[in-house]
Amino acid sequence: MKLPAPLHPWAVTPVEAIAIQRRLRRRVVEEKPAGPFRLIAGLDAAFPRDGRWCIAAVVLWDARERRVVEQHVAAARLRFPYIPGLLSFREAPALLAALGRLRRRPHALLCDGQGRAHPRRFGIACHVGVLTGLPSIGCAKSRLTGSHREPGARRGSSVVLADGPEPIGAVLRTRDGVKPVYVSVGHHMDLATARRIVLACGGGFRLPEPTRLADQRVNAAARRPLRRGYPTA
Repeated sequence: MKLPAPLHPWAVTPVEAIAIQRRLRRRVVEEKPAGPFRLIAGLDAAFPRDGRWCIAAVVLWDARERRVVEQHVAAARLRFPYIPGLLSFREAPALLAALGRLRRRPHALLCDGQGRAHPRRFGIACHVGVLTGLPSIGCAKSRLTGSHREPGARRGSSVVLADGPEPIGAVLRTRDGVKPVYVSVGHHMDLATARRIVLACGGGFRLPEPTRLADQRVNAAARRPLRRGYPTA
């Protein structure tokens, strides 16, 4: 898949990274998308023990046939320190390299991380969505900011995740009796559609299948020596 030209460099300081987030968050479009949403690209990243690389995986999931149609791994050298709220500057170069290997264009991206549910309203799902122009969703395992009530115990139950008076996402139960996930808009998306896509990609586990399988793939890759065959960024 051919990706647009980058909108900014990756070798930046933390102060510059925050300025980039604040500038690019104005490009995020929150809207009800037209669809279809059949091919969903699940994205996840991991870090080998050497501390020099980020490994990323993309799993392209056919939500209608409920099967994997493509999966790829890529790597990028780390150029940015670990700073909460700025993780996309560590992960996005590798995620974009993995996306660039896809032969088919996804209908939406499903990121293992936040979208608007971020202190500056620009988590990794927003960042990757804006850089690719694709509809994107953040589906995180834990809360980064905001507060909420506990959703009902049944699958599909959800409550609002809010930062003060501002709604920034949804806390969604994807399986009866298990911990919920945190869903938020990334780009070219609205929250109701994001919730529906996450539930439609469920496979009986807490995480939706595209990101669950991407997590498995990337963690297996991170445990092995870096292969020369991985595309790098």
